[in-house]
Amino acid sequence: MSDEPHVHATPVTTDVDLPRIEKAVREILTAVGEDPDRDGLLETPARVARMYAEMFSGLRIDPREHTQKFFEEKYDEVVLIRDISFCSMCEHHLLPFVGKAHIGYMPSGKVIGLSKLARVVEVVARRPQVQERLTETVADLLVEELGAKGVAVIIEADHSCMTIRGVRKSGSLTITSAMRGIFRSNLSSRAEIMQLIYGKHH
Repeated sequence: MSDEPHVHATPVTTDVDLPRIEKAVREILTAVGEDPDRDGLLETPARVARMYAEMFSGLRIDPREHTQKFFEEKYDEVVLIRDISFCSMCEHHLLPFVGKAHIGYMPSGKVIGLSKLARVVEVVARRPQVQERLTETVADLLVEELGAKGVAVIIEADHSCMTIRGVRKSGSLTITSAMRGIFRSNLSSRAEIMQLIYGKHH
């Protein structure tokens, strides 16, 4: 359980139709009044295609592949990893939202490596989606895979669709939570996990 929660960059897979994305990007550039053949934009369609392949790589990876190795432990107190950084893509405008996830769980006889939790977040985040779904998906997956007494997932993110367009409210933070098991049914357990996550920040 002591391995570092460092997440490496997701490799770009080859099972994405990169030429089709490139063609679409050229069309967008033309539609907004640009010349996709000018020097500064010549490589842009290919760059965008590779970026999309990376940002949406979670569509082709099962996050459960990172939850298959457990350690049998009698430990039955809260396990918490805070500040797991991630970048995901809002499905409404295809703009990124960036933030951090806090994951806590109360084991029921087995624990999982800390880096595996970070990898689960990364895989699930690499899909077009909304923050609420990201939060729920991670929580439900961990409940199923860990068999834990309780799982708590809290995600804080800054959404580009709010900061660079529309209302343009910079500095706003969206917070979502998903409580499962004892963290949902027991108020003192929920208070404990919230204290562990935020207690030192306030």
